[in-house]
Amino acid sequence: MPVLMKAQKYLAVSTFALCATLFHAAPLRAASTTADAAAAVSTSADVAADITSPEPQAAAPAAAPAPAAAPAAPPTWSVGPIDFSGLVDGYYNFNANHPSTGQNQLRNFDFDANSFSLNMVKLSMAHSPDPIGFQVDLGFGKAFNIFGGGISSCNGGLPSSQCDSGNDVNLEQAYVAWKPTKGKGFEADFGQFVTSASAEVIETMNNPNYSRSLLFVYTVPYYHMGLRTSMPITKKETVGFQLVNGWNNITDNNAGKTIGLTSLYTAKLFNWALNYYVGPENTGTDQGYRNLIDTTLNLTTTAKWTSYINYDYVQNRNAAQIGTTGRYQTTNLYHRQGVAFESRYQATGTLALSGRYEYLVDGSDIGDTGGTSTLITANAANTAHAAGFNKSTLQEFTITGEYKVAAGMLARLEYRRDNDDNNFFQKGTSKFVRSQSTLELGVVAFFGPHR
Repeated sequence: MPVLMKAQKYLAVSTFALCATLFHAAPLRAASTTADAAAAVSTSADVAADITSPEPQAAAPAAAPAPAAAPAAPPTWSVGPIDFSGLVDGYYNFNANHPSTGQNQLRNFDFDANSFSLNMVKLSMAHSPDPIGFQVDLGFGKAFNIFGGGISSCNGGLPSSQCDSGNDVNLEQAYVAWKPTKGKGFEADFGQFVTSASAEVIETMNNPNYSRSLLFVYTVPYYHMGLRTSMPITKKETVGFQLVNGWNNITDNNAGKTIGLTSLYTAKLFNWALNYYVGPENTGTDQGYRNLIDTTLNLTTTAKWTSYINYDYVQNRNAAQIGTTGRYQTTNLYHRQGVAFESRYQATGTLALSGRYEYLVDGSDIGDTGGTSTLITANAANTAHAAGFNKSTLQEFTITGEYKVAAGMLARLEYRRDNDDNNFFQKGTSKFVRSQSTLELGVVAFFGPHR
């Protein structure tokens, strides 16, 4: 057996052994943060109503029940009616393939390989609607360079007077919220806000794992610009309607608009989120529609065991310009779908273990880079070999050990292995192989936002 394969196996076994050792160690602190509970639930972006999250989702009903232990909240900073929150998130990543590009493939936020890196720094200001409120989230670091990469797409990726400013890369959310006193829970938000799709969110500590899932990277948008509403219709069911420019753009890339329909059903031991987005998303034309179905079932089996199942299906009818006429016609249909399974065990107030498995199928036509680039470049950091993603079946397994250093500070040690049925992953300078193994240590410090 080659030495490298032995080393990778030893790396995986060592990670499991280290996590097991942590769980048998005496806890250094008895209290855990509310972020531990929210990360265990891992709801969709509009469901992540964790009081320690620096990104409170407007009009989001309560998530599934959290573990019974009442954790201590991190520090809160407030000035009058305005709540401040923030985070600093950094990591070290080891990639056994040692790619010459220095990047992990199929990643968006933790894409630096064999290096220390700053994922993100974020500062938020918020005021809960009474009946008027607002939310402003500013961020810096490589995650926001990727997050904001789509804002200037209306000019081929280059800012201009007709497109968004390059400074908007640092903006995650900025919206005004209105919640009428007699509106029976109705809320309307206008501005830029994060998507309702996905089982994961942008802030690391509100997810069970340190790295983001393939579904988060390759099937859903990050944010929208427009109108978002929500309304509880029963004690357990909340529905919503959205009218937005599209996917990951502040200035629209065409004249058409995207419609979003959301639903959340919350019961005692589970909640079920269902989201649907539809609209024209091809740049420069309203020809060809994009459809996204996203659904997540969050389960709270016991006070210590929580899990989720996330399914995504996305398709895009591509369009091509007809000669030099300026007119477009629809062409081929691009689509991909995948499922993710996640389970988290809260061993003690300070220690937790999470595991995730994903299966993602890319069903685009062979040689089709139009649809691929439309979706991949919206979210992915490494697109140098995007063509190799066509007609691919991807699998990913991740195990994450978490230790709560203090209230408002988490450390996570994570082993992840990605596999493709093509030789997709770069190894060294010029060789390509079917798998990628990484080991990383991430540390997140955060505070706020609510009293």
